[in-house]
Amino acid sequence: MVKVLLSEIALARSGDKGDGSNVGVLARSPEIYEFLVEYLTEDRVKKHFHAIAKGDIERFLAPNIRALNFLLHDSLGGGGSMSLKTDAQGKTHGLGLLLMEVDCPEDLLPADRGA
Repeated sequence: MVKVLLSEIALARSGDKGDGSNVGVLARSPEIYEFLVEYLTEDRVKKHFHAIAKGDIERFLAPNIRALNFLLHDSLGGGGSMSLKTDAQGKTHGLGLLLMEVDCPEDLLPADRGA
């Protein structure tokens, strides 16, 4: 196992859903998707976003597009025009999740890593 940032094995996109944010994670390969289904749990995402996600975390799987979707409830301080947060639409939450350190099997990493 090797510690890497999630960004080395996945992509992400995020946005607002009322008072919560939606973070979609796209695996770079079918093998990475299977790994992320096991590794990227609601509890791990909740721990990573402990400072902003005050509510529950829900996870949804979309295997046909190798994606995991997380809803971070109560993470936007009211959402939209009600929030005093700089990022009231949660657009940076995807990038924030990509900064998570992951214990990843070395054989899942790109061959050109570090080149």
